[in-house]
Amino acid sequence: MQTWVPVFIVIACVAIIFQTIMILAMFIAIRRMGQRAEKIADELQGRITPILSRVQALVDDAQPKISSIMADATDITRTARSQVQRVDRVMVEAVDRLRLQLIHADQILTGALETVEETGAQIRRTVWGPVRSVSALVRGIQVGLEFFRNRRVPQDGAEQPDESLFI
Repeated sequence: MQTWVPVFIVIACVAIIFQTIMILAMFIAIRRMGQRAEKIADELQGRITPILSRVQALVDDAQPKISSIMADATDITRTARSQVQRVDRVMVEAVDRLRLQLIHADQILTGALETVEETGAQIRRTVWGPVRSVSALVRGIQVGLEFFRNRRVPQDGAEQPDESLFI
C-alpha cells in the first residue's frame, strides 16, 4: 500500500497541474475577450459620441423652436376658444332676435287676418244682404210677370205648360 501512495500523489499533482493550465488558459481567453470587448466598446463609443453630440445639438436647437411652437399653439387655442365663444353669443342673440321677430310677425299676420275676416263678414252683411234682397225682389217680379204672361189664353195648337211635363 505504500507503493500506491506516491502514485496517487503523482496523479493528484498531474491533475492539479492540468487544472492550473486549464484555469490559466481560461484566464487568457477571458482576458482576450475582455480586451476585444473593450476595443469594441471604445470603437462603438467613438462612433456614438459624434452622433450623440449631433443629436444633442439638434435638441438644443429645436428646444426653443418647440417651446415657441407650443406657445403659439396655446395662443391659437386660446384665441380660437374666445372666437367660438363670441360666435356662440352672436348666434344666441341672433336666434333670440329672430324668434322675437317671428312672434311679432305672427301677431301682425294674425291681426291682419282677423281684420280681413271681420271686413269680409261686414261686407257680407252690409253689401250682400241688400244685394240679395234686391235680387230676390227682382226674381219675384220676374216670376210674377211670367205667371201673368202664361195666364193668357193659349193659342190653338199650343199645349199647356203643365201638360208637357206629364208623359
